[in-house]
Amino acid sequence: MGTEAILATKHQIQPYFDMEAYMALSRESRLGGAVAERLAGLWEQWLPLLQIHEINGGKISWLAVWLPESVEAQVDESWASSPSEGWLVNTLAQFMCMSAVQELLPEVEAARCAPSPRPTDALRNALAQLGVPYKQHSAMLSRRYALVTLYPYRGGCEICHLQSDCPKTCGGGETLSMVLPGYEKNTHE
Repeated sequence: MGTEAILATKHQIQPYFDMEAYMALSRESRLGGAVAERLAGLWEQWLPLLQIHEINGGKISWLAVWLPESVEAQVDESWASSPSEGWLVNTLAQFMCMSAVQELLPEVEAARCAPSPRPTDALRNALAQLGVPYKQHSAMLSRRYALVTLYPYRGGCEICHLQSDCPKTCGGGETLSMVLPGYEKNTHE
């Protein structure tokens, strides 16, 4: 496939900072006031940087969400100054991306999975045009805080391109998810 123009629609959503959900993700049972204020401040600082794009590939569409390299640099600085601070800030960046996805695809929260699609040439070209290309010869995106998934939702872990390498299932364990009718694997059998 060539480098034809893509149809990408930028979504202007602003996910809210759900402290309880963030604490569950970060596995923290208690955060001090100063730490909570710092995290809320970073959330407000990063929110305008959050990129949310729907990519229309004709028969199939994807949702791409990412934070820029400047956020990665901030997280790296936090890790260098304090591992515990680094952990919290790293988790905040991950949480922001997933919050955006869950706002547009609530099924992702229920399934606990935003399955990664197969990186087709069309998807690779589209993401490269948006400035968040795949790493060379990889199914991983070039940005640390980035994800791409099918849009609309079509199923969880069982349709994920990265299923065999997923830490959630340790490379092929039983997955807990649902598949919408018509999107089941091997429906022709």
